[in-house]
Amino acid sequence: MNDISKFKETKKSSNLIFDGNVLHLYRDDIYLPDGREAYREYCRHVGAVCIVPVTAEREVICVRQYRYAVGDVMLEIPAGKLDSKEEDPTEAAIRELREETGVVSKKLEYIGKYYSSPAILDECIYMYIAQDLEFLGTDFDDDEFIEIVKIPIDELVQMIMRGEIADGKTQAAVMRAAYALDRKSKC
Repeated sequence: MNDISKFKETKKSSNLIFDGNVLHLYRDDIYLPDGREAYREYCRHVGAVCIVPVTAEREVICVRQYRYAVGDVMLEIPAGKLDSKEEDPTEAAIRELREETGVVSKKLEYIGKYYSSPAILDECIYMYIAQDLEFLGTDFDDDEFIEIVKIPIDELVQMIMRGEIADGKTQAAVMRAAYALDRKSKC
């Protein structure tokens, strides 16, 4: 195990600056590893899941939707936040896959976690591959306007490599899924 003591920062005090529905902004006074004082500003988030749903034809079911924070339409894999820190991420993945794509998976595999911006955000995104899919119909949230798009996984990997997919969780999860699926096909 790595010794983190030479890197570890210790909290002196913590102040909640903004307490929103999704994000909670803090400013903490800290001690650096050498004992000097500093501060850190960061957001806490309940956590999220993302799913790479792969059809029998090796197509990934993606969603296209407008993202207000970046002011653009993004092509992403299905994803959503946990209802609470205590929620089982696998249960959240099942729920979000069904809500955003109308799909139920008979084979859901955890492939790791992803931190999008760990210097300022503690959001942990749990990543999954979904296979053996059954299409039941979408159940969008009232504030979601989503278009479903199927893209062959090899083409999606090429889109990522060409810089056509800007969403980080989609990049990470699709690349992991493609690697895992390729390894399984060679066994």
